[in-house]
Amino acid sequence: MPEAAGIPDFNSPVVEHARKDFPLLDAEMTIADALEQIRREGVGERVIYFFAVDRDKRLVGVLPTRRLLTASLETPLREIMVRRVVAIPATATVLDACEFFVLYKFFAFPVVDEQRRVVGLIDVSLFAEEMLGEREEQPKPAAPVRDDIFEVLGFHLEQIRGASPWRVFRFRFPWLLVTVTAGTACAVLAGAFEATLARSLVVAFFLTMVLGLNESVSAQSMSVTIQMLRSAPVTWTWFRTALRREFVTAFLIGLGCGMVVAAIVIVWRHDLRAAFAIGGSIALSLISASLFGLGVPSLLHRLDLDPKIAAGPITLALADICALVLYFTTAWLVLS
Repeated sequence: MPEAAGIPDFNSPVVEHARKDFPLLDAEMTIADALEQIRREGVGERVIYFFAVDRDKRLVGVLPTRRLLTASLETPLREIMVRRVVAIPATATVLDACEFFVLYKFFAFPVVDEQRRVVGLIDVSLFAEEMLGEREEQPKPAAPVRDDIFEVLGFHLEQIRGASPWRVFRFRFPWLLVTVTAGTACAVLAGAFEATLARSLVVAFFLTMVLGLNESVSAQSMSVTIQMLRSAPVTWTWFRTALRREFVTAFLIGLGCGMVVAAIVIVWRHDLRAAFAIGGSIALSLISASLFGLGVPSLLHRLDLDPKIAAGPITLALADICALVLYFTTAWLVLS
């Protein structure tokens, strides 16, 4: 897929966008030697972490800058480095790198080859500029990032900056009505399954967890989808590929969360049927939440509507309603 308006193709290799302006430090050297090497080789403007390698140049640790500056000069790097390093494989795509930032929330990731040798670095500044479509020539490069956060909630930041309380209310209240409507629908659903809740109180105990998991998963899926839509036209080919990828991811997430919660129910309540009902419904609802997170922004984008504004309230509302339908229906079928 060709790049559009300077925004990279999300299916392109991440190594093409990786930086190389940083030194690799031998894990056996002292902090004094490391600082001397850093001064000698120089660093780029946005280095956040330094990485330690062994004699074969394989990644063995990460050195937060604070530790490097505050520890004694005689201290070996191996004593202060963090040995568990999350690295992006060189075969990953730009979209894979986006998911690393969303999932782990680190400021930077090394890019490594099959032998775990460092071939580059992707940091959060590059992520914001390239993945979110920002450029240095923009007057206020940080504003689009803040706008993205507020747009997912249902309004543009420019619409409320300096506005009166009444104007802010007019922009925010309509989208909150979507949440009120969804909450009312969820209350009606809970009332319809009152007998099921009375029969097994453990179902009610996990209701908050079900809704929380669904909103988290749908929000993650929606965020990744909105970023993909910046550089990818919504076609059936694109949607089938994204749907297949999202379904497999959602299946693994749902299966993992469902099994963990089912195990908790068994250990806590010793109720195998309730564990099956709760764990199974969580697995199904998380799959549906992920699909809503992909489908709603894609549909809005296809209809030439702004997915950043409407997708948040609509996706979360649909995810909550669908989750409760699956949760209560599964509990009614298994426990009745």
